[in-house]
Order: sequence, then C-alpha cells, then structure tokens
Amino acid sequence: MTELETIVRLAAKGDGVTANGNHVPGALPSDMVSNGAIAERGRHHVAPPCQHFGKCGGCQLQHADEAALMQFVRDRVVNSVEGQGLDIGEVLPTHLSPPAARRRATFHGMRTQKGAVLGFKQSGSHTIVDLAECHVIAPQLAALIGPLRQFIARFGPAKRSVDAQVTLCDQGLDVALSNFPLEGLEATEASLDFARDQGLARLSLDQGYGAETVWEPEPATVALSGVPVPMPIGAFLQATKDAEARMIADAREWVGDAQRVADLFAGLGTFAFALREGRKVLAAEADQAAHLASKAVSARVGGSVFPIHRDLFRNPLQSDELSRFDAVLLDPPRAGARSQIGEIAASSLSRVVYVSCNPSSWARDASKLVDAGFRLAKLRPVGQFRWSTHVELVSLFERSA
Repeated sequence: MTELETIVRLAAKGDGVTANGNHVPGALPSDMVSNGAIAERGRHHVAPPCQHFGKCGGCQLQHADEAALMQFVRDRVVNSVEGQGLDIGEVLPTHLSPPAARRRATFHGMRTQKGAVLGFKQSGSHTIVDLAECHVIAPQLAALIGPLRQFIARFGPAKRSVDAQVTLCDQGLDVALSNFPLEGLEATEASLDFARDQGLARLSLDQGYGAETVWEPEPATVALSGVPVPMPIGAFLQATKDAEARMIADAREWVGDAQRVADLFAGLGTFAFALREGRKVLAAEADQAAHLASKAVSARVGGSVFPIHRDLFRNPLQSDELSRFDAVLLDPPRAGARSQIGEIAASSLSRVVYVSCNPSSWARDASKLVDAGFRLAKLRPVGQFRWSTHVELVSLFERSA
C-alpha cells in the first residue's frame, strides 16, 4: 500500500509540494496525496467561482481559499529572501487584491467560421478560451467582452489573431487593438460606431504601421495621486488601484523625511507624484511616451517633480549622482535592476525603497545591497494578480550613514 503524504506548501507555479519534494498539480496545503494525485482533500479547497477555471491560463489558484492564497503570496516572497541567505527585519501583512479589481487586461481574439472567440489563452497553448465570464477583471472590462467579440467577428482579420489591450482610465475604457487592418469604408465607420456605442475613452488600431488613435473624444488620462497624467497608448499601470494605494502608502512612510528622492524606472510617475509633497523628486524613465506624459504635467504640481529621459539599463544613475539624494525608490521591470543596483551599492545612500514584480530578480538585487551594508528592514508581499502565481512586493533597505 502506497504511503500517504501531506502537502506542506505551494510551489512557484501553483503545484502542491510534499515534505519530500513531490509535486502534485491541483493539490493544496493539508491535502493528503498518493501516487501523484489527491487522495484526501484538506481544509483549503473552495469551489472555483469561474466556469473556465482549469482551462483558462489566466488563473491557477481559484480552488484555494483566502488563507492559502495569502500564504502562497507570502511564501513566494519570503522564500526568495531565504534562498539568498538574507535576514528580514519585519515581514508586513500580505496585501491581496479582491476579485473584479483588475483595471487592465490583454485579451486575445480571432475570427472563426461561426463568429469569433475572445479571451485568454490556455496554459502552455495558443488556444484561446472563449470567455463567458471573468471574475478577475473590473466589471467595465467584463462588460466589453461580448461587444468586442462581435466587432472582431465582423471586421477582424480573417487569418490572424488580434490582441486587445483594455485599460480603465479616468474617462472610461481605453482599447488598443493590434493586427487589426480596417478594410474599406464600412469597417472604418463601424470602428467609430463601436467606440461611440460602447462609450470608449479611446480606440486605437495597429494596422501594421504602429498604433493610431481613431477615437478619443477628450484626451485620455489616469489620475496618479490626484494628478491627471496623459496616458499613452499601451502605458503601464499597476494592475489594481488597491495594490497601488498600498504600495504608495508604504513608500511614503518609508521615504520618511527625505527631501530629495530619485524615482527610478518611474513610468508615468505613479510614485513620483505620490512623493512630491514637501520634496523634490527626480523621475527617471526610459520610455519616451511615459516620460513626456509625466513631463507635461510636472509643472502643474509646483515644480516638485523633475522627469528625465534616461535608459537605466544602459546608462544607470552613477554612484556620485545618487549620493546627492536622501532616498531612492525603484520599480524596475521583471528583469530587475542589476546595473543600477551596483551603482546604488557604491553610493552613499542610506535608504532604498524597492518595488518589484519578480521576487527572483529582486532577491538577487537585494543580496547585492546587503553585501554593500544595507539591511532588509521591511518587506510586504503583494498579490494584486489574484488567483495567479504572479507575485509582487515592496521593500525597504537601510544602512548606517
């Protein structure tokens, strides 16, 4: 008789793991497993709310209860620290975004003989799951799925898939369609009718020559700490407002009384505009559209935010430049900030707030900071991609001046 094993944790991709390191798909902590399958369910299983769960690649953990989700997010972050042999001063409570909170998503669509399909792809496949519902995205995004599917069925390309990036901005939904040539006057007029009928804030199409706006009754903006910033097509935003607010609150507290702050990989200015009160904030960003958007409004906030256009991968702020600041905040892409971290380590900085969407690259960078005399004072795990295995965090590093 095969011996039963207990699932003790969830792995990075959502599989249950036993104490012996055996992985069991779909298993959760406290489950009893045997021969790679669940023999007895534990206390953390719930009924998945979405009919597409198990097929759609957007969610991996809808069968887990709140406690298991929170523990998964915390473990992903804390384990990355322990993997580097680092100490944590304080692990703060995990922030987990609620259902129906995502304000941006990229759908995949394709015309078919019967109409069109629109949704997310199956895990590890190019097959599109035709969505009838989605419990992750905001209601405004969910309400657009049906009308957008109909529009693609009539006017989408016959042999190519379409990507639809949908973002909730101040004026409503911003929709950017790629691989979407408009064939003839009827299709052009229909695109305007679609945008008007759905009350879109903006509709842009990439017909093979880059994104072009075809509908925008008034300039699309996104409010960042009360500042309406022009929103470029395809601009990056934090996925949920609640997680953004949590990370901003931590950043404000941890920056403390710093008067001069460098916001690196600043994007549109999510953190720069939040930190501007009583401070001077340098906002460095490589993407030109994002840089110009923040620059366009920086003068309206009293000249306290100073955007600069700079590729921090190829040309990081040097240690002597960084030493002029009282604190640095950085929020790099998933690859992390290897070169920039090296310059921070060589500077005289004593306070660094590091926001990350990848615990692995962050842990690598954290190790370099610790080697340079910093200590990891505070760490907050953030799960704004609910039910997925994507995990983020915000952290504070300090060292004696």
